[in-house]
Amino acid sequence: MGHRHFSAEPGSGLSYRAGVGIMLINRDGLVWLGRRMPKWLGDRSAYVWQMPQGGIDDGEEPRQAAVRELYEETNVTSAEIVGEAPDWLTYDLPATLLGWAMKGRYRGQRQRWFAMRFLGEDREIDIGPRPGLKAEFDAWRWVPIEEVAQGIVAFKRPVYEEVVRTFAPLARG
Repeated sequence: MGHRHFSAEPGSGLSYRAGVGIMLINRDGLVWLGRRMPKWLGDRSAYVWQMPQGGIDDGEEPRQAAVRELYEETNVTSAEIVGEAPDWLTYDLPATLLGWAMKGRYRGQRQRWFAMRFLGEDREIDIGPRPGLKAEFDAWRWVPIEEVAQGIVAFKRPVYEEVVRTFAPLARG
């Protein structure tokens, strides 16, 4: 398995957080995006549209983490993995966020990305807080794959563009 690194920032002594990302694709070939307002943006009008993603727990395989994160962030269980990016994709936080974003513990993320086909109905999706789970998003929508990277913060955009290139054939119906 390979590794692709996307960075415009100098490194630091911090490590990368191991995580997963999920491109959830519906029957029409549209991709699920959730809207969140990361604390580090500071401006309540600055929202980020992103795909589900999260950390890999100790002892957890990336595929397991992807299924868990999708459920935790969207309530979706009616999905199957239909693709896996061949490489780990890594991005660095900008220098202004080092020591603050991601609880100040990481310099960025090293992610394994999966494409999942959504087999359920939209009513299955629940982004609100549920027992033991905080809400990650305050709104969601289905978009054409060409729009996936448009609403993401600049430092994550190269990763999103790579994920779109990798999974584009899966979103064509």
